[in-house]
Amino acid sequence: MTQAMTQALIELSDLGFTWPGHAPLLDVPTFRLEPGETLFLKGPSGSGKTTLLGLLGGVQKPDRGSIRLLGQELAQLSAGARDRFRVDHTGYIFQQFNLLPFLCVRENVELPCHFSKLRAQRATQRHGSVNKAAATLLAHLGLKDAQLLDRRADALSIGQQQRVAAARALIGQPELVIADEPTSALDADAREAFIKLLFAECREAGSSLLFVSHDQSLAPLFDRSLSLAELNRAAIATEV
Repeated sequence: MTQAMTQALIELSDLGFTWPGHAPLLDVPTFRLEPGETLFLKGPSGSGKTTLLGLLGGVQKPDRGSIRLLGQELAQLSAGARDRFRVDHTGYIFQQFNLLPFLCVRENVELPCHFSKLRAQRATQRHGSVNKAAATLLAHLGLKDAQLLDRRADALSIGQQQRVAAARALIGQPELVIADEPTSALDADAREAFIKLLFAECREAGSSLLFVSHDQSLAPLFDRSLSLAELNRAAIATEV
């Protein structure tokens, strides 16, 4: 039991990745993200940020090394099993939000529960139904207007889209929430307010937050701050 309690949520070891015909992109000796931790990862262009997030989600496989999420070695899973594992345990907030414009707000938020029985079950156990879970998350994130639930996603403001994307990532209590530059279109006050709401919902759900951004001013808000350029020996070698 002690081992399970101290197990890292994410653990990377000797991770290496190279796109064919290019110089090595990732060379990460070690990295850990703890359960419930909020981590700011500074990821400038060219540092391997997008590729690292793809590896953490099981979209790509590393050339060498280990990626363990919840103790599961991702490289040992088939492509289909990695997809299922990702949707069960990881929520994503993308820079462009990636909402489906032809669906309404409620349908966008509920999407992960259509692909993951585990997250649908968790949402139902916690809130009574997936529908109530979506409405509650949206209200906690500042979207309390009931009429908004049936509005098409492409009729929303940028700030509203951002909150819908966060609710979609959080529904069903995934153990890991990855946010990739989700505040780049917001002013400073709106960025900080959104992050504080995101922290509150992650704490409520028991989720760890991996927040990737180039905006260093946000770093003090997090439990820990780390630069991918420093973590990644391939980036250091390229700069030298």
